Amino acid sequence: MKKNIHPKYKKVLFVDSATGYRFVCGSALETDATESFEGKEYPVCRLSVSSASHPFFTGSKALVDAEGRVDKFKKRYNTEKKPVAEKAPVAETKPAPKRK
Repeated sequence: MKKNIHPKYKKVLFVDSATGYRFVCGSALETDATESFEGKEYPVCRLSVSSASHPFFTGSKALVDAEGRVDKFKKRYNTEKKPVAEKAPVAETKPAPKRK
């Protein structure tokens, strides 16, 4: 393997901008900004969303009800069954005579 071509792997502090939640994780991220966390100095990366602020993980946002989605689909594609119009009576046909 070639030497000095891979970025250096180190501990990086990730900060969620929405909630202020902080966690340290290993990364090859290159940044000039640093912050102190639990008595140590780490390079810092600011995140707009993390598991601490995303609605899926926090449960703060209610899921859309399935019935509403089905109604929306039916409205868009008009898949509801329409009453079938009465068909005109079909004239009876005689079966073809059998060949001997």
